Amino acid sequence: MINRSVIVSLVFALCLCASAEAQLAGTAGTFARMGFGARGMGMSNAMTAVTASELAGYYNPASIPFQTARTAMVSYGALSLDRSFNMLAYTQAIGPAAGVSLRVINAGTKNIDGRDGDGFPTGNLTVSENQFALSFGMRPSKYVSIGVTPKIYYSRLYTDVTTSSFGLDFGVMILLSERFTLGAAVRDVMSKYKWDTSTLYGQQGNTTIDKFPTLNILGLSYAVGDKLGIVSAEIESSNKSTTIVRMGAEVNLSEEFSLRTGIDHWNLDDAKQAAPTFGFTLRTSIAGMKPAIHYAYVIEPYNYFAMHIISLSTGF
Repeated sequence: MINRSVIVSLVFALCLCASAEAQLAGTAGTFARMGFGARGMGMSNAMTAVTASELAGYYNPASIPFQTARTAMVSYGALSLDRSFNMLAYTQAIGPAAGVSLRVINAGTKNIDGRDGDGFPTGNLTVSENQFALSFGMRPSKYVSIGVTPKIYYSRLYTDVTTSSFGLDFGVMILLSERFTLGAAVRDVMSKYKWDTSTLYGQQGNTTIDKFPTLNILGLSYAVGDKLGIVSAEIESSNKSTTIVRMGAEVNLSEEFSLRTGIDHWNLDDAKQAAPTFGFTLRTSIAGMKPAIHYAYVIEPYNYFAMHIISLSTGF
């Protein structure tokens, strides 16, 4: 017979382990490390030092002051194993040297077969994780930008088993020249989940704390030609003893069409996990607005099926 504790363990494992960030799978907050939007994920998430085009502060809050127009974006991820991965963002400039961005990330797993202690069906179970973030950035000088992102996590694991958390991201960007930009970010400072199962199990319940890995990222980007494209690379280390390299490129074939590709998940301790990503963007201009559709094809480690990320954005 399958009792409730087994079901909770299975749901917890499905939610945390079936993710793109395989090197840190099993640690808290995995969904928030998968990337943001089809543009960033199509460039293998090598976006810490990128200052051009649509930005939402996810990769580096110091990028927000470089946003020149108000931008809204909604994104949907088609994933295997009944998983969902959705994103929403709004970004705008504030005055000549600052900017702000709001974003929401939602991920989860559904249609999990629930059973009671005697093995009888109790209905389908659903797991969800959510991040609500506000990024703010400013440029104290022409060559330096700084930013911070306070964010709130909310996770629902099972009936009467929920948790919330507060965390911070910090970022800085330095314009080394007209073409080279250096970026650095520290993500998920203080973030953690605190689970309390006493409501579910009574005296048999307990309290468990799962800390998020703190990520330290250093990136470099190069602007090719006159808005021809971007090449970027970054290295990420964590307090979980992981070191990951990412590289991405974006080529603007015209004002209406861009192609991008990259290499993600390049773990220096296990290079076999490295996987390519691909994507494109189609843009147009309608009545003073600049709508665009973005697509990314992302290969997941340890999964036979790839992720398909579709984002719709508009500048106005």
